[in-house]
Amino acid sequence: MLNIAVLVSGGGTNLQALIDAQNRGELRGGRIGCVISSRPDAFALERAKKAGIPAEILVRRDFAEQAAYDGALLRLLERYDAGLIVLAGFMTIISRTVVGRYPNRIINIHPSLIPAFCGAGYYGLRVHEAVLDRGVRVTGATVHFVNEVCDGGPIILQKAVEVRDDDTPQTLQKRVMEQAEWQLLPRAVSLFCEGKLAVSGNRVRIKE
Repeated sequence: MLNIAVLVSGGGTNLQALIDAQNRGELRGGRIGCVISSRPDAFALERAKKAGIPAEILVRRDFAEQAAYDGALLRLLERYDAGLIVLAGFMTIISRTVVGRYPNRIINIHPSLIPAFCGAGYYGLRVHEAVLDRGVRVTGATVHFVNEVCDGGPIILQKAVEVRDDDTPQTLQKRVMEQAEWQLLPRAVSLFCEGKLAVSGNRVRIKE
């Protein structure tokens, strides 16, 4: 079984989707081995505790330099023998050092249809606010591998979600999570753990 490290910063709804999928036997070939939070008050830590998953807290501001933080993060990942790293609402920048140590083994969930509404400054409710400000009719979510470019790694899965006339950023965020994020992320994790993702350049092929 591949050990999965889930990195979180907030409420942990995507972590919960993974926990629920694991409990249903849908994370084939892998299991959540640890949760690492960038904040000591993240509710995701309570979700991990309830599920009996080891949890660690690693706060970037506790380290004077990026290199020291990178070293601490890498040591945690090595301690838990992480074969896959999942960024589930993780709000700390993953450096080139960490990405280079885990090429095509870090995946992220983003609440839009990349390449729309992604990159620097697009996170959380800001994404949904931008979608509504632009007046687009369809948004969604994307699971992608993480590389040195913000939201620029190879796309694994996407799903579209309707934008309604009466949407607020909050209602749109909820629908994107329910209809896309919570479905895509467990599926992508399972595909990875089963060895069904083949990466070639910036393209991902799902093997039968």
